[in-house]
Amino acid sequence: MLGCTPQKETPKNEWIQLFNGRDLNDWIVKVHHHEPGVNFGNTFRVEDGLIKVRYDQYGDFNDQFSHLFYKQPFSHFHLKFEYRFTGELQKGAPEYTLLNSGVMFHSQDPQSILKEQNWPISIEMQLLAGLDDGNPRPTGNMCSPGTDIVFEGKLYDGHCLNSTSKTYNRNEWVSGELIVLGDSLITHIINGDTVLQYSKPTMGGGVVQGYDSLLWQPGKALTSGYIALQSEGQPIDFRNVQLLNLKKK
Repeated sequence: MLGCTPQKETPKNEWIQLFNGRDLNDWIVKVHHHEPGVNFGNTFRVEDGLIKVRYDQYGDFNDQFSHLFYKQPFSHFHLKFEYRFTGELQKGAPEYTLLNSGVMFHSQDPQSILKEQNWPISIEMQLLAGLDDGNPRPTGNMCSPGTDIVFEGKLYDGHCLNSTSKTYNRNEWVSGELIVLGDSLITHIINGDTVLQYSKPTMGGGVVQGYDSLLWQPGKALTSGYIALQSEGQPIDFRNVQLLNLKKK
C-alpha cells in the first residue's frame, strides 16, 4: 500500500555482545557468604576492556567462590569467549583452584541462590591452565555441581570429565565455545577444536550445599538457564563474550 514502510526483519545469525567492554550493568554477582548483587571486594571489575577477576581487596579467601551471571537465561545457544589466567592464587583458596576457573550454564536464577549456598546448581565448562610440571592439563572440561549428564550413552557418575584439549599456559589467551541445544547435545570447543560432547543434563548429584530445598528436583531435565563467569581464587581475565541465540522462534 502507498505510504507503508516495509518492516525490517531481524537479521539471522546475529551475535549478542553479552559484555559491552565498558561495565557490568547487564550482569549480576553472587558471592558465597553474601546476598545476590553484592560484588564483595570488587571481585569482578572492568578494566582495559576486560572483565577481570581479582582479590586485592580480600584477606583470606574464605571459600568466597563467586559467579557473574548474565541477566537473562538461554536454552539453545552458541557462546564464544576468550580467557587467560594471570597472577597468583589468593591466600586461603583451595589448592585445586590453582589456575582453575570456569563458565557455568543452565544455571539456576542467581536471585534464587541463598547467601550460604556454595555453588549454583548448574553445569560448568571448566577452564584450566598448565602447572608448568610437564604434565598435560586439558581445559574445556565438564564439571557438574548439582547436576548429572549422559556421556557415551551412560549416566556419568563423576563430578568432572576431562576433555581432549591441549594444555595451555598462564597468561595465554585461549578461545572457548559452547554449543548448547537445550537438554540435548552439548559441545565444548577450545581454540576451534571440538574437545568434548555429552547430553541430557538433569538436576542431581552432589557438591552443592546450602541450596533452597524447594528448588531441588533430582532427575529434572535442564532445558535452559543462566550463564555465569566463575571466580575460584585464581585471577583470570575474560573478553569477547558473545552469544548466538539458536532458539527457533
